[in-house]
Amino acid sequence: MSTASSGSSLTLDRGLALLQTVADAEGQACSVSELAERIGVSRAAVYRLLGPLVERGLVWRDGTKVRLGVGLLRLADRVLPQLREAATPILRALAEDVGATAHLSIADGDTVQAVAVVEPSWTSYHVGYRIGSQHPITKGAAGKAITLRQDDPEWVATVGELQPGAFGVAAPVRKVMGLRASIGVVSLHHLDADEIGPRVVTAAADLARVLR
Repeated sequence: MSTASSGSSLTLDRGLALLQTVADAEGQACSVSELAERIGVSRAAVYRLLGPLVERGLVWRDGTKVRLGVGLLRLADRVLPQLREAATPILRALAEDVGATAHLSIADGDTVQAVAVVEPSWTSYHVGYRIGSQHPITKGAAGKAITLRQDDPEWVATVGELQPGAFGVAAPVRKVMGLRASIGVVSLHHLDADEIGPRVVTAAADLARVLR
């Protein structure tokens, strides 16, 4: 690799590290000094790296304070259809197997949003779960699953936290860089978590393999 190519790769890597650091702040503004310390470069280097990101709307800068920019929403609009396409066959198999509405949910700060939903075809009735529905990450199986740490249980089961009488079981989608998500099922029938949990974990692992 030439010196110029090596330098370009290093600049790209640092720019991506900077963007990831701003994203990891989860809505809190980062200072230029904090960013310099976290990615291991000088303040002057941070200002140089910020230039192209600001121009493309990926970050927003007000003096020395930096946040994510609305340009990321345009990128997200391109990503979500691909994410739904990858998840739908897996959710369909899970919904048909369990007989409950299956969903993929992603975290956005302190909230969770359903981005893909598949209802079972053979049940007399089932829970209607609208794509775009949001709720706090601290309520419901989908949100709580996203917050599970590596040494926590593999899945979460809840009852009536988002809808009275509704049973939910969900598992996190692990080891996909930049994605905080879960796959789960919800039903008005009782769900045996010990039976359903491993199936949900398998579905989440299947999606992780597709996305990696």
